[in-house]
Amino acid sequence: MAGSGGKTLGNSCILLIVIAGMERFAYKGVASNLVTYLTDVMKMSNSAAAKTVNSWCGFTSMLPLLVAPFVDSYWDRYPTILASSFLYVAGLVALTSTALTRASYAANKPSSNSSFLFWSLYLISLGQGGYNPSLQAFGADQLDSEEELPSSKDEQKSNKKSVFFQWWYFGVCSGSLLGITLMSYIQDTFGWILGFAIPTISMVTSVVVFSCGSRIYTYRESEAMDYKPIVNIVQSIKATALKLMHCRITLPNKSDVTELELQEKPLCHPNSTTNEGLVENPKSGFYVLENAKVLLRLLPIWIMLLMFAVIFQQPPTFFTKQGMTMKRNIGSKFKIPPATLQSAITLSIILLMPLYDKIMIPITRLATCHEKGITVMQRMGIGMFISVIAMASAAVVETRRLHISREMEALGAHSETIPFSIFWLLPQYILLGISDIFTVVGMQEFFYSEVPIRMRTMAFALYTSVFGVGSYLSSLLIATVEAVTSSNGRQSWFSDDMSEARLDKYYWFLASLSALSFLFYVLLSACYRSRRDLDLDNENCK
Repeated sequence: MAGSGGKTLGNSCILLIVIAGMERFAYKGVASNLVTYLTDVMKMSNSAAAKTVNSWCGFTSMLPLLVAPFVDSYWDRYPTILASSFLYVAGLVALTSTALTRASYAANKPSSNSSFLFWSLYLISLGQGGYNPSLQAFGADQLDSEEELPSSKDEQKSNKKSVFFQWWYFGVCSGSLLGITLMSYIQDTFGWILGFAIPTISMVTSVVVFSCGSRIYTYRESEAMDYKPIVNIVQSIKATALKLMHCRITLPNKSDVTELELQEKPLCHPNSTTNEGLVENPKSGFYVLENAKVLLRLLPIWIMLLMFAVIFQQPPTFFTKQGMTMKRNIGSKFKIPPATLQSAITLSIILLMPLYDKIMIPITRLATCHEKGITVMQRMGIGMFISVIAMASAAVVETRRLHISREMEALGAHSETIPFSIFWLLPQYILLGISDIFTVVGMQEFFYSEVPIRMRTMAFALYTSVFGVGSYLSSLLIATVEAVTSSNGRQSWFSDDMSEARLDKYYWFLASLSALSFLFYVLLSACYRSRRDLDLDNENCK
């Protein structure tokens, strides 16, 4: 497998990319059409099903942020992947069993196994919480470069990291494409038992393949065993508290005076070897505090990315419900499953990502003289702007759909579907796919570049946590809008009757919030300085 500039990835990287694609096939095979299962089989309302899917996706994406510090501190990545995959498979087996149980109930009878359904979904989340960030960090470990991306002196190694991230995302998108298109069709045509069993088999196969490749992997589990972020932070707080208590009852000694004198001197000093030792020593409180400051620097950018994540909660929820009311026939017999259109996002990524490398980067490189054409921050910003256009497109199409639906009602024609082709939804899906190429890949590289050293798993957890919090924020927005719009006996914007729902207004609302978030992001980007820039400043001061 080759990347731009002739840089190749090793066999272990290729194998792990394939495994990541198989995992995405399993996850998307469940998640992409879950809202249909909840509304049609579990008999939930549209808003309740959307909030359930958003909450589950949010929990799934947030969990790596809690697990990553333990992976970086105490657990080796290889056994963490195996243990997490066991929980993942157990959750998929449990989910399949709920479909089996449901098959014994009458079609319109409320199911008594809804609690077991939620337990199975959250068991999948627990497995994925340790699996995804560990697998991607383990994949990055297979590269020859030992140094952290932003401070690497060797640009060839730095470019190899970028090639890895792009091919990794290509593999993930390929698995997602198969999961969305194939599983949506199987679930709508052959039923949910087979529709959940196939993702389970795929995940089991990926675990077997991963285990079989153990001989060719590069293991780096011992490179940071002395660095325990949780323990060091607690010890740093404890040491600071003891020092403050000690200062209250004693006068400063000679070393304290010396420390105060040093603080008055310039930070960049040619002989400041002692401070360098503190920065490079993982056990020093100064080191931990410096890492914490780096994470705090990322927080404003992280917050501005949340609305981008909220927009990406729409395709598996309201976009899918929207498509169920539209004309989906191809020929006289075949009917397109609405969730299948989500594949347009991943398909556009797969088709257009090579064009980004081969066409856009060379052109922008001529204009900007930047090695990668545009900076990572600019790449994320472009994707955010395109996502705003995607929501505006969705609002326009939904306005037209409502207009046709009400015209049919006025003529006395009552039908679940209207003569308005589902392919009118394609522009909003494709625009989201294009925005994904810019923002999501940029997010992975950005967080990997900016986190402290030896916390690579945390880097990927920060990236997934954007979508986790974004899912919860989406649920909060739905609950708030529903409460406001359904007051005084009015119809909610999320009415189960899609001819009465006002998703067009909701889409315009999201587009406005996203545009505001994008403006704040532009302002923050202008002030933000990367770790590489800060490192260069420190080098120049020496």
